Amino acid sequence: MPESEASELLALMERFAAAWNRHDIDTLMSCMHPDGIYEASTGADRDGERFSGASAVREGYQALLDRMPDAQWLDARHFVAGDRGVTEWTFTATKPNGARMETDGCDLLTFRDGLIVRKSSLRKIRPDLPAG
Repeated sequence: MPESEASELLALMERFAAAWNRHDIDTLMSCMHPDGIYEASTGADRDGERFSGASAVREGYQALLDRMPDAQWLDARHFVAGDRGVTEWTFTATKPNGARMETDGCDLLTFRDGLIVRKSSLRKIRPDLPAG
């Protein structure tokens, strides 16, 4: 992969990560391919809850942001290899029940046409922290 293409994908990942922390749904969606897929960290299926297509991905992202309005993905680190990327982060949020969570995780990304076509989110499971 040419260095310029890798740099563009890293810049896309930076923009995407910053948009998550601002809860900026429009910028999040501008980073996603129209055929995008979002596989959430949680859900009944082996790959988490799956959202396919722009409308469903937007709904999935918005539901997460609405459920945990103080959610943040801190200390993001990005890597690109060909059409794949990894973003590592520490996720913090207050759950709807008032419990706090702080856990490490990552997004496994696939790119197409300079955009994210698949976002598979993974995070560690740990006990809730005291509310506060």
